[in-house]
Amino acid sequence: MQATKPTHVRYLILLMLFLVTTINYADRATIAIAGSSLQKDLGISAVTLGYIFSAFGWAYVAGQIPGGWLLDRFGSKKVYALSIFTWSLFTVLQGYVGEFGVSTAIVALFMLRFLVGLAEAPSFPGNARIVAAWFPTAERGTASAIFNSAQYFATVLFAPLMGWIVYTFGWQHVFIVMGGIGVLFSLIWLKLIHSPRQHSMINEAELKYIAENGAMVDMDQDKAKGQKADGPKWDYIRQLLTNRMMLGVYLGQYCINGITYFFLTWFPVYLVQERGMTILKAGFIASLPAICGFIGGVLGGLISDYLLRKGHSLTFARKAPIIGGLLVSCSIVACNYVDIEWMVVGFMALAFFGKGVGALGWAVVSDTSPKQIAGLSGGLFNMFGNLASISTPIVIGYIISTTGSFKWALVFVGANALVAVFSYLVIVGPIKRVVLKEPPSSKGPELTQLTEAHS
Repeated sequence: MQATKPTHVRYLILLMLFLVTTINYADRATIAIAGSSLQKDLGISAVTLGYIFSAFGWAYVAGQIPGGWLLDRFGSKKVYALSIFTWSLFTVLQGYVGEFGVSTAIVALFMLRFLVGLAEAPSFPGNARIVAAWFPTAERGTASAIFNSAQYFATVLFAPLMGWIVYTFGWQHVFIVMGGIGVLFSLIWLKLIHSPRQHSMINEAELKYIAENGAMVDMDQDKAKGQKADGPKWDYIRQLLTNRMMLGVYLGQYCINGITYFFLTWFPVYLVQERGMTILKAGFIASLPAICGFIGGVLGGLISDYLLRKGHSLTFARKAPIIGGLLVSCSIVACNYVDIEWMVVGFMALAFFGKGVGALGWAVVSDTSPKQIAGLSGGLFNMFGNLASISTPIVIGYIISTTGSFKWALVFVGANALVAVFSYLVIVGPIKRVVLKEPPSSKGPELTQLTEAHS
């Protein structure tokens, strides 16, 4: 390998993370786009639909710690590839639940959504793990923001397509098309994803640059050398759960995801039922706030890394966009006070833009996760964050059922943003790398926190 000009293989890796996360979120959103038609065909209530929406979240949350351990044990490439293939297969199968009677179809749909959630569990811990291995500290905020912004790009790219498929061919076909795309992508993943030292396209100069500036390039090599990884490190988990900084980050992510899951589940239904749009129009309209969310998501990472390069502390560089963005996202409540369609869409777009700017939780995870359990740490973070994928659809379903409108549902979503701001302002404190040290005795590992400083 030549050590002259550094290659930029890490950008190819980032493109792959962006694409797989786009497919990931598109497969999550299939049920939202199909939801109104599916509800009509099967004759189910808002509460029942809320539970079906939440099925993904139950399994996704339950799978985080096992998924994180699998990533640490077997490496990101193989575990993630299996994850992509299986969640895509379960997405395809959802297209066939209409072949059964109503009761059976509801149970089958719930179970398949559950299995999609279980299969997707390693995805975001895998993203954070790969970013930590491939990107230096000063690029990590942007890299994390880019893969995280794929959730908005998924809506921009696929919501109009999925709306058109449902409108033209029926809700069943949206699952078959989207699942098929994922199955094909799992093969591309196996071809292009490798750890830094094993990638045939990287040269010595790029490897040296990322290794000397904070990338944990040997994360998977340690596993290849036969390091023992016999199961989840429960004492490590206990120490993370008693760490104030991490608890504040977990609470913040739960609230941020509360906003996300409103847009992923009930937002298209809101446009159809509360605002009287057709599902075709709702599919296109849903993409507009998502465009703003995508722009905000990338901008949040760029701002954060810019502040870091200008000499600000890691704490300020990460917190400033998070707090500012989430305050802007409270504008969602203003939709309750306007009737003009373009103003409703405008406030939704502003709210999603703010949420995008503030969604830097995965950058914080890459900054704080211990090397020994980077996957497990990401899994724990994602487990707490995605409790919102269970609670948000159900809570909103009950609010709509009780009040007959979405007004208090939007207040609930705005309140999530305020709680996240409180968490980062008051609870989190300084953002530092968590380092776990194995003592020679049988006592649990000693936990210390070190500043980032290229750790």
